[in-house]
Amino acid sequence: MADIVRVHEEDLNVDRITYGDLTWISIMPPTTKELEYLSAHFGFHPLDLDDTLTRTQRPKIDEYRDYLFIVFNFPRYFKSDAMMGHAQLSVFIKDNYLITIHKGELKPLIGLFESVAEDKELAEDIMTKGSGYLLYRVLDRLVDYCMPILNKISDNIEDIEDDIFSSNKTETLRDITRIRRDIIAFRRTIWPMRTVISSLEPRIREYTTTDLTVFFGDISDHLDKIWDGLNEHKEVIESLHSTYDSLSSQHVNNIMRILTMFTAIGAVLQIVVGFYGMNVWLPGGNDMAGFRYSWLIIVGVMLVLSLIILWYFKHKDWL
Repeated sequence: MADIVRVHEEDLNVDRITYGDLTWISIMPPTTKELEYLSAHFGFHPLDLDDTLTRTQRPKIDEYRDYLFIVFNFPRYFKSDAMMGHAQLSVFIKDNYLITIHKGELKPLIGLFESVAEDKELAEDIMTKGSGYLLYRVLDRLVDYCMPILNKISDNIEDIEDDIFSSNKTETLRDITRIRRDIIAFRRTIWPMRTVISSLEPRIREYTTTDLTVFFGDISDHLDKIWDGLNEHKEVIESLHSTYDSLSSQHVNNIMRILTMFTAIGAVLQIVVGFYGMNVWLPGGNDMAGFRYSWLIIVGVMLVLSLIILWYFKHKDWL
């Protein structure tokens, strides 16, 4: 069993692990200094090096005579912004090298690199079958990490299903909007990744001693499962949004019905008040000595009219 050799390039964000004939170089985060290092030692195309610094680069595969340049995007939840986004991983793969470049946001990849540096058995397992097999193990770890994110979205949807009939409508709408935004961002990340990974295996056969057809088929199956889960969550959250809109409309209609009821009652009472507010003699007026408490009669009439209107509304099933 060979020894693990780990080297950190001085004044650069470059870590290097060598085991046997294979070297894994991790650059995190990349700056112009690291790009100059790669250009000087490996002669990569300048456009590929520029793409490693671009956060909005779409997943792709660029083929050259002696190496491949691949860009991946993986979903990541940014707690500082409380939103779903993506983290870019740029990969250069050569016969005896695998170079991974990212901004330090991919914790599973960082963990795998550290584990390989410390565990000889793990290094023996994943670094003795070529750079293509090492790339497969990296992708497998990162794709598996997508499942907990998908499960978190599922849990949030279940919480909304429980809270949608609560009285705090504003908070529920905010949660629905946030989850819809996360699902859209997740789908935007996964969709182009499916195409890249499904076409990757034939292009890296020369970089491994192992037949990776089944392995990459397994990764593609996981991505399809994630995509199907996102489609299901999309339909559910849209249904919940429609349910929320229906409940909100019903709530508004109930308020308007009550306000209309009071308006109708008030209109009748206004007629009575206006009638007795006229500056003329009226039956039961204050100038009749036998009706000192005629105002009680007026109030009584108003109450009776109100009850009649309420009974009519109830009879018509308007209440």
